[in-house]
Amino acid sequence: MSGQQPLVLEGGSAESVGDFAKFGIVTVSDRASTGIYDDLSGPAILQFFHEAIKSRWQVVYRVIPDERPLIEETLKELCDKEGCCLVVTTGGTGPAPRDVTPEATEAVCERMMPGYGEQMRAISLRYVPTAVLSRQTAGLRGKSLILNLPGKPKSIRETIDEVFVSIPACINLLEGPYIETHEEVVKAFRPATMVRKSKPAAAQ
Repeated sequence: MSGQQPLVLEGGSAESVGDFAKFGIVTVSDRASTGIYDDLSGPAILQFFHEAIKSRWQVVYRVIPDERPLIEETLKELCDKEGCCLVVTTGGTGPAPRDVTPEATEAVCERMMPGYGEQMRAISLRYVPTAVLSRQTAGLRGKSLILNLPGKPKSIRETIDEVFVSIPACINLLEGPYIETHEEVVKAFRPATMVRKSKPAAAQ
């Protein structure tokens, strides 16, 4: 993409008590996918991972048009083939005719997690009344959590910084990797029985 620095798709520290985790980022945008403008939303999510995640991680990054079959195919690929424990989408969650990301998410998920959409709308309503137009949702496919974020970088950071508080615990309950965060950015909440004080011996 012209005008953008190369993206660094991995981060975290081997010194963390957490496990290695793979994340998916999917920008759903007709114009960004055809190069009409640079994708700013996917990099905003990536920047959050760099700032917030202390344990080692890697991102699989896709920019695709607002085509429901392709969105579904991409989500399945990232969950089933790439093994991403978390897949975050951005874009395509409004009421416009081509906004079909929530439908694609629901189609590939086995169980829905509507509380995430409710929380994100509640957060966004502090800033703009049109947040009620968002149809963001979240769901589970196998051991993967799929989460729809807003399309604008500013809105992404307004929501993900709060929503991520519960995501490491959710991934733990899905028997996924233990994700350690930088608490000054996101203080992940877990029941005391799920808190890890040191890396398991087998992983050291």
